[in-house]
Amino acid sequence: MKKILLLFFVVINVNSQYSKVFQPLDVFDLEYVSNTEISPNGDKVLYQRNFNDIMTDQSFSNIWLINFDGSGNQPITTGNFKDNSPKWSNKGDKFIFKSNRNGKQQIFLFDLSNNSIQKLTNFQYSIGSLRWSPDDNYILFSSFVDDKRKKLIKMPEKPKGAKWNDPPIEISDLNYKYDSSGFRKPGETQFFTLPVSGGTPRQISNIPSEKRAGQGEWIDSNKIVFSANLNEDSDYNPNNTELYILDIDSGKHTPITDRDGPDFGPKVSNDRSLIAYLGYDDEYLSYQQNSIYVMNSDGSDKYKIKLDLDRDIYNIHWSGNDKKIYFQYDDKGITKIGSTTLDGIHETIVDEVGGLSFSRPYSGGFFTLSKNNRYSFTYGTAYNPADLATGFRGSKKIITDLNKDLFDYKKLGKVEEIWYQSSYDGRMIQGWIVKPPNFDNSKKYPLILEIHGGPHTNYGFHFSSEVQLFASKGYVVLYTNPRGSTSYGKEFANLIHHNYPSQDYDDLISGVDYIIDKGYIDQENLFVTGGSGGGVLTAWIIGKTDRFKAAVVAKPVINWYSFVLYADNIGYWYKYWFGDLPWNDPESYLKRSPISYVGNIKTPTMVLTGEKDYRTPMAESEQLYAGLKLNKVESMLVRIPNANHGIAAKPSNLIAKVNSILSWFEKYKK
Repeated sequence: MKKILLLFFVVINVNSQYSKVFQPLDVFDLEYVSNTEISPNGDKVLYQRNFNDIMTDQSFSNIWLINFDGSGNQPITTGNFKDNSPKWSNKGDKFIFKSNRNGKQQIFLFDLSNNSIQKLTNFQYSIGSLRWSPDDNYILFSSFVDDKRKKLIKMPEKPKGAKWNDPPIEISDLNYKYDSSGFRKPGETQFFTLPVSGGTPRQISNIPSEKRAGQGEWIDSNKIVFSANLNEDSDYNPNNTELYILDIDSGKHTPITDRDGPDFGPKVSNDRSLIAYLGYDDEYLSYQQNSIYVMNSDGSDKYKIKLDLDRDIYNIHWSGNDKKIYFQYDDKGITKIGSTTLDGIHETIVDEVGGLSFSRPYSGGFFTLSKNNRYSFTYGTAYNPADLATGFRGSKKIITDLNKDLFDYKKLGKVEEIWYQSSYDGRMIQGWIVKPPNFDNSKKYPLILEIHGGPHTNYGFHFSSEVQLFASKGYVVLYTNPRGSTSYGKEFANLIHHNYPSQDYDDLISGVDYIIDKGYIDQENLFVTGGSGGGVLTAWIIGKTDRFKAAVVAKPVINWYSFVLYADNIGYWYKYWFGDLPWNDPESYLKRSPISYVGNIKTPTMVLTGEKDYRTPMAESEQLYAGLKLNKVESMLVRIPNANHGIAAKPSNLIAKVNSILSWFEKYKK
């Protein structure tokens, strides 16, 4: 029997290779670039090349090196390992990276003078971001340190050889679990320095128990700056991070920011005199935008760079002469690189940054900057996951083509940008139509409305394996950015503040009507799906209308009352998305919960969630499924084993999700 199954699998794989349209097994052949790292002099670029292995169902990555002009592309590491996060030394003669090639993620050093790799650490827990000291003699990194706290519950000593159950797990923190990482372990993140010449890592911080530190940066050889929420009520005010200076000799940390709101992402100028960082004054809105702040390296003379740019800013870098700051932002579904002077004169440097989320068409990307202001970045469009690009003063050159071997003979669905008016208030809404390969305008096609999560995120002109797989099966796919989406400014995103879901429903349905008016949609075959925040809206839609033939509600929130008490980040949701605890305002929670409208649902509905999802826990999906069954609505609950909120983390899970959705829609398609 095993031989028969194996033969069947091989045949499928071969057929996938020879099919002229994108197929589920093609997911295993996709590659993409991430974590680009341009050398200090701008001549070379390190990058992380990511790929999937069909036999182990895992994603791996190696480190590659290429010249700025695209020549000399070569692997530095090889094999089925997770080599990642390369960082050049300041002199550009060495680089460090993280890898699991000897088991757990550790730090490795590559010396370009002799092409040698040396393992530098042997830590029990995962290692955070890496930073070279200004003199290249030390490496700064963070890692988790156990807290051996005494247990309250005492168990008697079991008899020798007895097989008892594991002892009770004690939980006393408000935020005790996190999606993907599981239950919180007693302990804290600490900072370490490591001599590059070899030796034992030295713990330089003494962060209080149960706190979590963020990114750290060298100020000079004896000081670092880092972000953390070390306030006594940190669990109850999760946004209130500050910046701290840590004196390495004494181990003492001192706050240099103090406000109600986050301060994070510090970047020290090249001359070590200034610190740029991100943050905002907390207004307790569901969506808030980062601004850039600058201060002296001792924490004095803080000021905000006043940009005439109504967009959220992230990933900041100092220019080589410290006169400008480069940054990323999303604008109308496109990720861009911009720069600003210290007095707020800004410009767009390059767009079409992206390609890091190849399952669904989310924005995002990554770039780095050299001392002479050359840059490297991840380049992506609707037709390819991230490749590597370089540029200078606004130029752009794409220097890799990782998926050429696949897409040279695979025909993808054409992606078209649209703008349409919402029926609610006439606002213009941006969206994209994906047509099946070999589309014929004279024919009628079934439609899938695919809704993004968040809700404070955005889709754009980016590659999506899920959407392309839908299109390859003959569906027109519509995805849009309804109100609440980011990249259109603070006001647009907060139209759903304490009002989600609401008129975003009208935005989505208006998009469906807009496409129907084009004449190539079969109105008897309308389908809807979405995940996370998109799952919320999918459940909301079918509670409001029965015009869709079938629906797949993926990893949703169904009952806000139970969600804020059961999901991860317990201290966050009620404060920013509702403004009060559920028992103080039960009507608001119930009014915005899709569970309130389950009695209206007639649409055949599949509910799909990962079994290890702590963000939108399985209990949310089970409530919807139970309600549907009690109302005798055609329904199915699909549980994805060993999957957290990011279902597509494993390639086979991405395929399982897509095939589940398509199987359900095909069942009800006329």
